[in-house]
Amino acid sequence: MKQELIFTAKSVEEARKKAAAELNAREEDLLITVLEEGKRGFLGIGAVNAKIAVSYTATESAPKTAPKGEKSTEGVAAAMQFIRQVAENMGLDKLTYATEDGANDDTVLKVNGDDAGLLIGHHGETLDALQYLCNLAANRRIDGEKHAYTRITLDVEDYRQKREAALRALARRKAEKVLREKRSVMLEPMNPYERRIIHSAVQEIEGVTTNSIGVENNRRVVIFLEENTTDAE
Repeated sequence: MKQELIFTAKSVEEARKKAAAELNAREEDLLITVLEEGKRGFLGIGAVNAKIAVSYTATESAPKTAPKGEKSTEGVAAAMQFIRQVAENMGLDKLTYATEDGANDDTVLKVNGDDAGLLIGHHGETLDALQYLCNLAANRRIDGEKHAYTRITLDVEDYRQKREAALRALARRKAEKVLREKRSVMLEPMNPYERRIIHSAVQEIEGVTTNSIGVENNRRVVIFLEENTTDAE
């Protein structure tokens, strides 16, 4: 099955190497079409990245759909290409990209480097939006054919690990306050991922429990005594 992806870099040679690395293929096995030659510019002014189109054919003996529990290589490559393109369009050309297996049958796309925080946004809102789009890119049909579902988790500068640690610490502090003052506490609005972390952290503390209230983007976690349903602060 023939497929085509777009790669950009400071030079055509760098773009070729990037394509080979992401597709886990030899450069000589890829059909390269140069769309734009890179320009160095003067003192960085007027510089233009090179852009190439890469065509390749998946091995005919490989199954079109990966076995259950396995991830689609094409899907991961498409997600990686998407986030690279977004970053480069934002002028973020000094980033590093890597993938690793996640803990929930997902693939984690890790992005690090100068100004990478621009991809995170306030409380990870931009990061979550980009993760959603990465999953759309990973699971779109290619040539009308559906491949194995690929779940992508996008992480920038280890934000998710740091945010989880911060949320767990917050949950412990607020739970201790509930136990001490015998009054329930309502937290700020959070997305479903962050609310799950709070719920999980509070479940480890005896004497308190949680519930979520509100609708859509305004849902909040309330921490309260297990035998007390007084109004939240």
